Amino acid sequence: MTRVFDEDLNARFATRTIHAGQRPDPTTGAIMPPIYQTSTYVQDALGVHKGYEYARGKNPTREALERNVAALEGGRHGFAFSSGMGCLDSIMKLFSAGDHIVCGENVYGGTFRLFDKVLRRMGMTFTFVDTRDPQRIEDAITTATKAVIIETPTNPMMWITDLAAVGEIAKRRGILCIVDNTFATPAFQRPLEFGAHIVYHSSTKYLNGHSDIVGGIAVLSDDGLAERLQFILNAAGAVPGPMDAWLTLRGTKTLALRMKAHDANGRRVAAWLANRWGVERVIFPGLPTHPQHELAKQQMSGFGGMISVEMGSREKAATVLGRTHVYALAESLGGVESLISHPASMTHASVPPERRAEMGITDGLIRLSTGVEDADDLIADLEQAFKGL
Repeated sequence: MTRVFDEDLNARFATRTIHAGQRPDPTTGAIMPPIYQTSTYVQDALGVHKGYEYARGKNPTREALERNVAALEGGRHGFAFSSGMGCLDSIMKLFSAGDHIVCGENVYGGTFRLFDKVLRRMGMTFTFVDTRDPQRIEDAITTATKAVIIETPTNPMMWITDLAAVGEIAKRRGILCIVDNTFATPAFQRPLEFGAHIVYHSSTKYLNGHSDIVGGIAVLSDDGLAERLQFILNAAGAVPGPMDAWLTLRGTKTLALRMKAHDANGRRVAAWLANRWGVERVIFPGLPTHPQHELAKQQMSGFGGMISVEMGSREKAATVLGRTHVYALAESLGGVESLISHPASMTHASVPPERRAEMGITDGLIRLSTGVEDADDLIADLEQAFKGL
């Protein structure tokens, strides 16, 4: 395998975003990795090749992205996929029928849908718990449990899970700890440092940052697990095309800069919303009033641009959603442009209403993905959208 670049791990984060996992093209000296738009590779002789046989298994452009993100997360191996859900589905192929998984109850709606509607039919079992309390994870583990899967911060309730505590539980109980790090990104949080075994992302979001690709990526350090996941990647084939890999790599080069801007805007907008609508209605880990603010500060170096707001009713939510101009009404998140969405009918529509209610995902909840525009323009946009409410 050609995914390990230990020297890249010594540089500071902003330097790694630009250089890690990449070398100037040996043929031309091009500073950007070429887009290897090929499906196959000519072999020198029978069984003699340059490390590449068929592009489903390996592609040099994709490998540059994989090495780059692995270095950013502090891992040894990266594996890029065609979507965040394709990534998670491939990770789940590490397990078998009869295996039990403990999962955070407030995860992305697509995660719940995959587990509840697809993998249950194939003989896997799941227990969904509030991972804000590590003891609930401990209590849910059985002799059949193979992994715990968490998001932190969660989508869209911004719950924070104690990564160190969960990593310790996983180590003690001999199970895998798998963390969705999409919201925080390695710019603000690196779960492998807290004991996680696998970190994954929807690279559609902050890693790419420009809303022009769909992708996923997993990072890990264990060589044995890496060999198994490489086999699954090649066997199942949920891989991205070279153009998508190249665009994502283009995005990671500005990750450090963009995340600082997302974080600065997120703090300003959240503070304005708390003052305008009340701190009890605004959910943002960077607010001192967030019930897990201190834990967030311990394991995160920034809070990003994701904010949820309880409007009180679907009607009020619809009013705001229909009035914004800078914040565009759309699914997804993490792009340079600001987006606004309605989790109950968009990202979490596949979650049963009673489960949404238990988690606080009401019909009045809206979610903001605060971009990198001028913060004064974002606040002015929300101010006019909130007028009269």
